[in-house]
Amino acid sequence: MLKKLLRNVDYSLVIATIGLGVFGLVMIYSSSYWIAFHYDLEADYFFKRQLIFILAGMLVFCFALIFPYKAYMKLTKPLILVTTSLLVLVFLLGKVVNNAQSWISLGGFNLQPAEVAKLAIIIYLSSALAKKQSYISDFNRAVAPPLVVVALIACLILMQPDFGSMLILVSIAACILICAKLRFRHLLFLSLSSIILMTVFFMFVASDEQISRFKGAYAPFEHQKEGYQLINSYVAISAGGMDGVGLGNGITKYGYLPEGQTDFIIANVSEEFGFAGVLAALTGLFYLVIRGFIIGLRSKDTFGRLLAFGISSMIGVQSFINLGAATGLLPVTGVPLPFLSYGGSSLLVLMFSMGVLTNVSGFVNMKSKSADEQPVPDAKPVNYSSASTVVSFQKKKPAH
Repeated sequence: MLKKLLRNVDYSLVIATIGLGVFGLVMIYSSSYWIAFHYDLEADYFFKRQLIFILAGMLVFCFALIFPYKAYMKLTKPLILVTTSLLVLVFLLGKVVNNAQSWISLGGFNLQPAEVAKLAIIIYLSSALAKKQSYISDFNRAVAPPLVVVALIACLILMQPDFGSMLILVSIAACILICAKLRFRHLLFLSLSSIILMTVFFMFVASDEQISRFKGAYAPFEHQKEGYQLINSYVAISAGGMDGVGLGNGITKYGYLPEGQTDFIIANVSEEFGFAGVLAALTGLFYLVIRGFIIGLRSKDTFGRLLAFGISSMIGVQSFINLGAATGLLPVTGVPLPFLSYGGSSLLVLMFSMGVLTNVSGFVNMKSKSADEQPVPDAKPVNYSSASTVVSFQKKKPAH
């Protein structure tokens, strides 16, 4: 069974995932050695740690690749319980980074439970809605209970506060709900409710810092303190032009662009590799998203289909928010660029997710081949022995 699965997986996903990870590793080294010197660390400190994360990510990728995805349906309750416990534990033992208490330190490794929550919600919501397809039009029975779980986890993440991760999680849930064939009026109700809640949040709940990020995004030169990162991102992008200044030759990483190896790594890619480098990175990410949706469309199993759609939407939404922040389209929310930005929690979750998606692709291809190889039943022979089926032709006399 395992050999058959490995023969049928979509290896283009493996190649694209590894390619993006290696490209990100190169850019992390190029953009982080000055920061490492600034904090009295070795020049390759961030590079070595990211390399360890990639190797560990390959291990979890291989595990997820060979672990049957349908088995996750039996693990949804403990998965949600562990995720919720970690999110609560953040408020008790978590460390504050960039004004957000989102991390738990585990022996030199900083775990971000919000990253784990994204994949947990994908598995949980896909399983819950797959089981309720027979009565999916009943909102109170099929849709409301899992949405309560999603809302609870989203609120815990928002309280850290981590608005960017909360936004990604809600967007993933919305994508899965759309693909689960909800009734249009239920989707419309949920959309209007989300808009109202978002409006109330920014009017009465959002902090001054969160509001200031809008000023930095949409009027960076008028509010240069809030728009400092975006202005230097513009400088890096414009300096790269079409061909870039060459690997290692960028200057904005020398203290001008904070978080150059994490949130704004695409600006360093643009400066050193130009438009060609940015296009290569975006092509890889776009391919993973589109290929994931194709796998979902080909899946005859509802759980597999929703899993594929959820993982693809996670990569797509996270990429859009990160790139939007780096170009001034969206406020800065601290969201890393998938596979390229420095960070262990994000990379490990993404690698595990890609292993799950590759596993789904293997089973989809296996079922497709099995259906093609089924023999066509032979046509039953016609019995002409009955006298009633015999037609006699009589010669007609010629007309005179």
